Amino acid sequence: MKKIISTLFILITAFLSIKHGWEGFDIGSHPEQAKMATELGFGKSVITIMSLVGIAVGIAVLFPRSYFIACVVNAVTIVLIMAFSLKAGNYKTALIEIPFLLIPLLIIYLGHPLKK
Repeated sequence: MKKIISTLFILITAFLSIKHGWEGFDIGSHPEQAKMATELGFGKSVITIMSLVGIAVGIAVLFPRSYFIACVVNAVTIVLIMAFSLKAGNYKTALIEIPFLLIPLLIIYLGHPLKK
């Protein structure tokens, strides 16, 4: 059961990381993301870097040898978004990110299902 739950969360994390990373390259077509990036003070270069990191995390989390560091990078990225949201006075965004912060921590706790 533990391996099934872990697999499910890893696939969700990979999907969301790659999806959000890909959307970051085309932020003009997503006005809500552009608004959030502006509120947080993120420029185009920061968004590009975060998009690349998101895609890398989405791929790395799939492999047993790199999933731990991918989960840590994912958690740190989420904490940074929460911190910038609090700095900007956007408490709603910071609170919304809490469940997404718990996912990489849960994946670390459960372990990778293919790890021997």
